[in-house]
Formats: sequence, structure tokens, C-alpha cells
Amino acid sequence: MNASPSSIPLVVDVDGTLVRGDLLHEATLQLLATNPLQAWRIIPWLARGKAALKEELSARIDPGLDLVPLRQEVLDRVEEARQEGRPVVLASASPRRWIEPLAQRIGGADVMASDESTNLAGEAKRSALVKRFGEGGFDYIGDSPADIPVWSSARRKLVIGNGRGIENKVDGAMAIVQDRPSSKHYLRALRPHQWAKNLLLFLPLVAGHEFFDPKAILASLIAFIAFSVVASSAYIINDLLDLPSDRDHPEKCNRPFATGAVSPLRGIGMSICLIGIGVLISLLLPQPFTAVLGIYLALTLGYSFVLKRQVMIDIIALGGLYTIRVFAGVVALEQTQSTWLFMFSLFLFLSLAAIKRCTELVARREAGKANPPGRGYRIEDIHALFPLAAAAGYGAVLVVALYLSSPDIMVLYSYPERMWLICPILLYWVSRIIVIASRNELHHDPLIFALTDKVSWMVVGLAGLVILVAI
Repeated sequence: MNASPSSIPLVVDVDGTLVRGDLLHEATLQLLATNPLQAWRIIPWLARGKAALKEELSARIDPGLDLVPLRQEVLDRVEEARQEGRPVVLASASPRRWIEPLAQRIGGADVMASDESTNLAGEAKRSALVKRFGEGGFDYIGDSPADIPVWSSARRKLVIGNGRGIENKVDGAMAIVQDRPSSKHYLRALRPHQWAKNLLLFLPLVAGHEFFDPKAILASLIAFIAFSVVASSAYIINDLLDLPSDRDHPEKCNRPFATGAVSPLRGIGMSICLIGIGVLISLLLPQPFTAVLGIYLALTLGYSFVLKRQVMIDIIALGGLYTIRVFAGVVALEQTQSTWLFMFSLFLFLSLAAIKRCTELVARREAGKANPPGRGYRIEDIHALFPLAAAAGYGAVLVVALYLSSPDIMVLYSYPERMWLICPILLYWVSRIIVIASRNELHHDPLIFALTDKVSWMVVGLAGLVILVAI
């Protein structure tokens, strides 16, 4: 006797279907992020089979199941099935430890999942479903070629279209949504607005009074492009390692990897390509520039994997990453290295890095959230970080004052005493940005705030006017 339509279960795949991403990929990234020294263990786990790899990862890693993005179109189908009185089953190749919390999150569902000996995918999933519900005794929603055997035994074949035309390979299949990343998602993944930080490469051009030299301008522009491309590769890796914390952030939760719009595998491929392009561009400049670019990339990756979880070390590393950009600008122009410029940069960017952490902690405090995950800081650290930010910022102004008192100033300026007006301008700017951060009104990246803030541009204009008057 055939089952009535109201009793036929709706079986839902998880990875790529209910969940926009892949739990295995995200868990692997989280293992790399939280314990990179244990990454080598993936190889022996995988040698025992994919099912064993998933089981080992699920015993160690929670890929943030309470925040992982779910596909609304699938949730609508689940709700529709419930209203019809039909049972809902999550059938996944991921381990039960990951699927059961998702089943609870969608309001309850039966679970069929992989275990240490069986990877519930493809033919294995089809056999398990047929054994339980019979041939044609279930409806199935899936998204990948691995689901083709399952659809062959399903009553209704529902497909998440992703540009691979899977629905055309299955007789009677119906795409319930077409979902593939657009060019704007890939562009956003590059974080082009962050390229504004690389304007620091032009600082040596300005400080060395070479802003009318076409050759120097071209060299700085090439350096800017090379750093922007490599920086984007590093941003991608950082976003992939930060998925759980980004999804818990009011602004970062909209990033393409956090929303699942772009898959981690594509992100890794993009990052590798960008590194290659950046290195090729750097070869147009003096050879030491490529070495500096390599140091920047190594420090950025070190920050993403380890340093950002170490209290205070992360702030020093961030300050160093800003300062390296200035150093790269000096190298690209083959200038004589300026100790004054590097000291000023180190103190100023240490201050901005501390303000960045303060901004994050203030935002969490105002939102009533707990300590930030994976950072090592506590909300109460605000009381120590704000004074540190102020001390470093005022230290940068002190460096300027000492420079103005040195014999070096006489070489570049006809009226060096007028340059002292720079000091109160800098004191005002540093003090203002700290006050704005304490009010929770600052962008989570203070350098981006500075580059988009009208008052900051007025400060830059005044400083430029002072320099022209001094020249």
C-alpha cells in the first residue's frame, strides 16, 4: 500500500543545502585557526577514510553551529512540510555531533548522519534512505553531484541550483533556488576599501619631497598595487579563519565568507592566485621591495594564525604591519632610511592598533555581549587599553617634536620653526579619535575611519598647509 502524501518525509541534505557552506571545510579551517600545530594530524585521519576525518574533527571542533548561515529557501520548505504534518529528516555526510544541534535549531528534525565507519554520502545515503523509507518513499533536497544517486530513489527531486546544471542531469528535478556567487561577492571578499591603508606607501614620497618626480610617483603607485593585491590575499585567509567570530560581529557578519556567499575552497584559490600576482608586480621594483612584501605577507599570516590571539602581541603586530607599509614605500623609492619616520610610524600605528581593540571591546560592552571569542581580551581591559592608546599616540607627537629639534629639519625646510604647528594639530587628532572610540562611534578599523572622516581630512589639510609654509 502506498504511503499518503502527508506521511512522506522531507529529507534535507545539510552541507551546501540547509547550510550555505560546508561544515567539514569550516571545521578544518577552525582547527588551523585554533591549533595550527595540530594541523598535521589531518593527514593520518584522512588516511583512515573521510568518515574518520569527520569524526575526529567533530570531537575537537565546534564550527559555530548556532551562527552558521542557513538557507532561507530550504527553511521555508521545512516549515511547509511541518504544516502539512510531514516528518522532516536531516540526512548528512557530516557527523551526528554537528547535525543534531542544527536539527534543534530548525525546530526539531530526525537525524541521519555519518559515523566513524560510514560516510553517509552518495550511494551510502541512498541505500540508508531506501532501507528506511522505501523506493520513492521520500522527497529529497540536495545540491551536489554526490546527491544524484539519492535523487534517483526519491519521489520529488528538489535541487539547490549553483551554476553547475545539476538539475539538468536528474530526470524530473526542480531547482528551488539558483544560488551562485556574483562578481560583487568576489569583489567584496577582496575588501577593496582596506586598500586605503596602503596609501601609507606614499608617505615617504611626501616626506622626502618627491611628489613632483614622475618616476617616484610611478614607483609608489606600483608598490601600492602590489601591496593591495597581497593584502587582499591575506584578508581572505584571515576571514576564513575568523568565520565564527565574524558571524558574531554586527558588521563583519555580512562579509561574503561569513554569509556563505563565497565558499572557503574558492577563497583559498583566490588567495593563492593573488599572492602570485602581487609577487609578479613587485618584480617591477627594486629587489629589496619583493623581500619586504614577503615579510609583510609572512607577518600577516602569522597574525591570522597565531598572533591575533595573544594579548598585546596582536597590537604590536598590527602596529608593525602598518609600519612595514611605510618602510616598503622607502624601499620602493630607494630612499635613505629615516629613523624619525619609522619611530613616528611605530608609535602612531601602535596607538591606532590599541584603539582598534578598544573599539571592539566597547561595542561588545554596549551590546551586552561577553568577552570576544578567540582574542584573549576581556571587556574590563578597556581601562588599560585606552591609556595605552593615548600614551602611544602622544609618543608619536613627541617623536615629531624631537625631530623638529634636530639638525635634520634644517635640510628640508627654510622656516623650520613654523613646523611646530604640526604638534598641536596631531595632539588634537589623537585625542579626538580616542574620545570618539570611547563613545562607541568609531569604525571598527580606526585607520579606515581616519580616511573617511571629514575632520581628519581637515587635519591633513592643515598639516599640509603648515608644511608648505615651512618650505
